[in-house]
Amino acid sequence: MSAAPEIVTRAEQPYVAIRTRVPMAALGGVAARFAEVFAWLGARGVAPAGAPFFKYNVIDMAGKLEVEAGVPVAAPVDCDAAVAGDSPVVSGVLPAGRYATLVHVGNPSELLDATKALLDWAAGQGLSWDASPGDGGERWGSRLEIYLTDPSAEPDMSKWETQLTFRLAG
Repeated sequence: MSAAPEIVTRAEQPYVAIRTRVPMAALGGVAARFAEVFAWLGARGVAPAGAPFFKYNVIDMAGKLEVEAGVPVAAPVDCDAAVAGDSPVVSGVLPAGRYATLVHVGNPSELLDATKALLDWAAGQGLSWDASPGDGGERWGSRLEIYLTDPSAEPDMSKWETQLTFRLAG
């Protein structure tokens, strides 16, 4: 079940993440990267400033998706200065702007239908996305799946809340 879509304005938000390119069939494995991000933050004494998310940078359903398993932080983090040697953790800033959003309550396996509902709603409103075609798929300015439910606190996946938040053009 999804709440009615709405348009919200978001401030920019620094975050850290691990970026991965995977085929759609392997997307579920990207969730394991959240543990690495949380461990990286914990080792540096940095607390998350919100719920973890997937940020879809490039979507190519027939090829590979470029996805980040990320966590918001209160202030920008210089990943290069904070770690010696190679680290898969990168930092970024989610852009400020207007976003179309909806909250879905239910099993994450239902998110494709919730995403389609949000895309259809936006099309019906005459809205366009901060996205453009590119080599290897469609490049998004900010397309987020924000996981509002902590699985360790709520084991019943049918009660999980996930917020879809996609940046609008202009």
